[in-house]
Amino acid sequence: MAADAQLNEILDDIETSADGPEVGAIFDYDGTLIAGFSAFAFAQDQILSGAMSPKDFVEQFAAAGKFAAGRTGFSAFVGATAGSLRGRAESWFEEIGEKVYKNSIAGSVYPEARAIVDAHQRKGHTVAIVSSATKYQIKPVADDLGIEHVLCTELEVRNGVFTGAVVRPTCFGEGKRLAAEKLAARTGLNISDSFFYTDSDDDLPLLEVVGRPRVLNPNRKLAAIARQRSWRAYRFTSRGRPDLLTIARTAASYAAMPAAFAAAAPVWALSGDKRDMLNAAIGMWADYAAAITGLRLHVEGEQHLWSHRPAVFIFNHQSSADALIAAKLVRRDFTGVGKKEIARFPVVGPLMKFGDVVFIDRSNRKAAIESMKKVVKTIKEQGLSVVIAPEGTRSVSTKLGAFKKGPFHIAIDAGAPIVPIVIHNAVDALPRGQNLVRPADVRVTVLPPIPTRGWTKDRLDERIEEIRAMYLRELDQGGYEDDLSLDHWDLPEDGGEDDDD
Repeated sequence: MAADAQLNEILDDIETSADGPEVGAIFDYDGTLIAGFSAFAFAQDQILSGAMSPKDFVEQFAAAGKFAAGRTGFSAFVGATAGSLRGRAESWFEEIGEKVYKNSIAGSVYPEARAIVDAHQRKGHTVAIVSSATKYQIKPVADDLGIEHVLCTELEVRNGVFTGAVVRPTCFGEGKRLAAEKLAARTGLNISDSFFYTDSDDDLPLLEVVGRPRVLNPNRKLAAIARQRSWRAYRFTSRGRPDLLTIARTAASYAAMPAAFAAAAPVWALSGDKRDMLNAAIGMWADYAAAITGLRLHVEGEQHLWSHRPAVFIFNHQSSADALIAAKLVRRDFTGVGKKEIARFPVVGPLMKFGDVVFIDRSNRKAAIESMKKVVKTIKEQGLSVVIAPEGTRSVSTKLGAFKKGPFHIAIDAGAPIVPIVIHNAVDALPRGQNLVRPADVRVTVLPPIPTRGWTKDRLDERIEEIRAMYLRELDQGGYEDDLSLDHWDLPEDGGEDDDD
């Protein structure tokens, strides 16, 4: 079954279930919500940072080998890890958890798992993660996905310091079943009407008591059990080890950029207009790269991309794929703003320089202001639009970051409207920390242009928060007023700007 069909079948199943918190949606973590094992990412970080001594590494490696071979239990295995933390501050390990999440784990969350969690949350179900991992591995992802309940293996802490002991029972095997039953007693959910998603046969005790066992990315033993018991099993390939086709697609998308510029060169030679050549090259590259990587855009409000130009197009920055998305949307007569580090990228950097992209040195405020003045001049004198990310840097996931003032100063000084582009799920295609573009359906909402004429800089913070609230509403992330409206900012039909503030 194709990946899209698998996901749709799961989502349809959720949609037909009862509403309300009495229905539980319980998720295993490693291999189910994320590809791979979070413990590996933690171990790698501690080894590279020097936080794990060679002795601790050998002991943990040996314990893992014994556990894998069935010569020791899970509690003994976890005890080796807990012992290496003896005397360490819990806050230190919490910081490591956040760092590992940002650098490694966030990019491993299955887009399909995110969609399944969202579907359960829309139904009002009680959503939980139950895992043999520790909360330091799980909580950042739980916060990202908006999952309140985390049931996991606990390490003993006294006065903010690890003792080196493990709290028993651990959350493994029967321990997961006990944890889920305690959650049911505490929240009132009905286990016999609840979902449990997992990839491992180790979770059979909980699979056997829930009313709706769901098998995702199963290991060999669980796949065999699922066949015997007629449990439908699903496999997702959107994360984890890429296949050769994904590698080839990504390589072709990068190679397409210089090829597109070379193919469009005759336009400049014949018309004498560099901008005509850039428009042709950007459109050609955007269409080809999106098609070859399987990036499919579903755009609402596309008319707002063209109704008032030049404009300052702002977008929430989730992914390196955002540049491709912006190019495919805005297409012509625009330039971009990016951090100066991009200029050093091979091939891409020189081509972006040639395309008149303005690079900002974020460490030098004076130089950054001068660069912004150059952008304003581009809008006023050349009539070009500008594409810029107000967050300034990529977010770790779909969560919206704070907005910086630069893009809004540009719009005010140039007298140009702001066009908000809301990208809902670019992380599905290329999350932070990943290098390969995966096929994905990305939803985009383009909001109506917002005039900036009459804006005063003493009220800029208020204006920025109002616009950011629109993103929060579209992304369904809370933090906005229910009666939020753009009515007082409407633009006239002829494309000019209102005289009113």
